[in-house]
Amino acid sequence: MEPEKLARLEALLERQEIADCLTRFSRGMDRFDRALFLSAFHEDAVIAAGSFVGSAADCYDWAMPMHEAGQVATQHNLLNLTCEIDGATAHTETYYLFAGRNRDESNWLAGGRYLDRLEKRDGAWRIAFRTNVIEWSGLAPTMPIPFADIPDITGNGAAARSKDDPSYRRPLQNRRKKQTPPA
Repeated sequence: MEPEKLARLEALLERQEIADCLTRFSRGMDRFDRALFLSAFHEDAVIAAGSFVGSAADCYDWAMPMHEAGQVATQHNLLNLTCEIDGATAHTETYYLFAGRNRDESNWLAGGRYLDRLEKRDGAWRIAFRTNVIEWSGLAPTMPIPFADIPDITGNGAAARSKDDPSYRRPLQNRRKKQTPPA
């Protein structure tokens, strides 16, 4: 392979490892998976989020009770990603959309950007410093969750903020009976 193409391929692989790291943070938050959340951060990482400034472990321990008390479901959606890699350091800007189904049945939406400095240590990209810029927030009208009245809708699993969520099931297989609804 040509050296230029090989260098581009290596850069893409590094960028994908960084994107995977950022995804571990989001999934760890939404599934209440502490180990997965912490795997996105170096042990000495600092997070500055809202009123919190401290370690990743302390951030998780601060945020989880707040999310558990306030929402029945959360989604930390990652959108546009800008990634500048310079050796073993990378700086990223990741747009996010937060959606939470609150316990009072309202829906909270917020958007902003995560600004991260990642470092590659011992062959692994992880966040060394994170801050975020919250750009907007609001409540969306509440509507019933679609298809909730179908008797076996949760046959393949129901959303859970734990490892009981169907996304952890291996192998993932259909458990619902075959059916074609009327048009």
